[in-house]
Amino acid sequence: MTNHTIPTQKSQKSYPQTSTARDVVRLYVQKLSSYKAMLLVVFASIIATSTIAVVVPLYYKKFFDIVSGSSLDVTLRATPASQLVHIIIIVLVFHLFNWGAYRFMAFCNSHLQVRVMAQLKQDAFDSLLQHSYNFFTNNFTGSLVQRVARLARGFERLVDRMIFDVLPLGIQIIGTTLILWSTHRSLAMLILGWTFVFLTFNYLFARWKLKYDLEKAESDSRTTGVLADTLTNQSTVQLFHEYASEAKRFKEVSNAQANITLFTWNLNNIFDSLQGLLVVAIEFAVFYIGIHYWQEGSFTIGTFALLQAYIISLGDRLWNFSRVIRDIYESFADAKEMVDILKLPYEVKDLPNAKDLLVTKGEIVFKHVLFYFQPSKCIIDQMDLRLSGGEKVALVGPSGAGKSTFVKVLLRLYDVKGGTIKIDGQDIAEVTQESLRKQISFVPQDPVLFHRSLKENIRYGRPDATDEEVFEAARLAHCKEFIDALPDKYETYVGERGVKLSGGERQRVAIARAILKNAPIIILDEATSSLDSESEALIQDALVKLMTGKTTLVIAHRLSTIKNLDRVLVLEGGKIIEEGTHDELTSQSDSLYRKLWELQSGGYIKDEESDD
Repeated sequence: MTNHTIPTQKSQKSYPQTSTARDVVRLYVQKLSSYKAMLLVVFASIIATSTIAVVVPLYYKKFFDIVSGSSLDVTLRATPASQLVHIIIIVLVFHLFNWGAYRFMAFCNSHLQVRVMAQLKQDAFDSLLQHSYNFFTNNFTGSLVQRVARLARGFERLVDRMIFDVLPLGIQIIGTTLILWSTHRSLAMLILGWTFVFLTFNYLFARWKLKYDLEKAESDSRTTGVLADTLTNQSTVQLFHEYASEAKRFKEVSNAQANITLFTWNLNNIFDSLQGLLVVAIEFAVFYIGIHYWQEGSFTIGTFALLQAYIISLGDRLWNFSRVIRDIYESFADAKEMVDILKLPYEVKDLPNAKDLLVTKGEIVFKHVLFYFQPSKCIIDQMDLRLSGGEKVALVGPSGAGKSTFVKVLLRLYDVKGGTIKIDGQDIAEVTQESLRKQISFVPQDPVLFHRSLKENIRYGRPDATDEEVFEAARLAHCKEFIDALPDKYETYVGERGVKLSGGERQRVAIARAILKNAPIIILDEATSSLDSESEALIQDALVKLMTGKTTLVIAHRLSTIKNLDRVLVLEGGKIIEEGTHDELTSQSDSLYRKLWELQSGGYIKDEESDD
């Protein structure tokens, strides 16, 4: 299918396609097992209503035999009026029962599906959040959101098809065959054989088409990912006036999705045409044989009506069965991408016996630490380092030196490839990630906020904090000045990623979080870089209070902000090549730190590293 090639998104992580239909079904059954009683009620109701649907046409047969006077039972001709009334009352009772049972089943089924879908979304959400930093840097957020929704949607479609189509069809095939077998075996065998051919044809077609359904689902994920990525960076598109190139990029992926979608739809149309011929053929064959029985006197008008009712009903269900099979496999295709991720082992995970980290002094020790993305290029190369408890240390170096990665391995966003990192003598690989990160406050250079209120964003540093503690942290971080000017004050929503606030305001909110968290270890990634000079002077005072008695690590781009720290570490090529105080390093004529200081003249080092 060379004409349906879809452009590859290099930023989209590819995972081993290990999930099967059995894995998807096993997950769904596991969730349904919590609602066994309700599921039993739903299945019992469907079995009862489907059985009645097979039985009711027998009463219509009697009705038409009496009306036409062609009944083979002489007693039915004697009192036709009373018999007709008796028949329609029985039919009425059956229909009322079906109406009540179906309505009750519908309510139970709605409750069941909503609860299970919510659990599936929650499980997917919980699983995604525990994946590593690396996982999220390699996946479009929009695609991940789409996969969570598809997992729940796949369950809804699959259960609906099983309850409303597969189970009733099975009962109807069995019931119709048994009833006709007792009177006209050749017709029963004909209908049973035709049904077998019809179902087999549907199944084989759906299995063959599955690869295209999977391709369509993957194409949809790619389109959603590109859309989300572009909309997230709308301001960049606008500033660089790249509307045309982004429109072209989206057109490529959306056209690729349109092509594969059209291809699958055309396959469905061709298949529908073929099965339409099968329905025409069976109706002709049944009535042709029926004429032969009628000539022999063993067929009545009511029997013709019974056959017509069965053929119409069975034909409708079998016709829909092709869509049922397609929906089942499309449900599998929808769910498979998320199930692949659910089965994906976490890159960073706690040991089975991991304990909570206990910090008393805040001493940090790197011993022979090695980290790389590619073995041929070390980002951190056999690093040895000791930070005393309460010491305030700056990390300095050119882009790609390893500063950001140093912080990431300390926070255990990545696991080191060799060596150990210890805090107060405890290997961070042997403690829980939760306890490790609770002991560290991190203020990034470009904070990202939730689209929630300012109060909620600040309280994220310590969820159990009182309003008074939140307000005090905001005051210390000098958030109060701009918050008081807002109409809704602390209840103001900040927009997606905090876009309604300026860069300096977002940074002050991040500092307020760190003040509120009050962790014994602090990491500042140029925490005042987005502030004006007046605000920076105020924040520096707050940071001095925040750092008092705490181990502090400062990633420094603007060297003027680190002059008063206890020690400066200069990184290059993943190694510490210089260390000392600001005055000691600037006094050395050949030091890299002095060169950096002279280049910026107290200004700002351009640093573009993300993962170094």
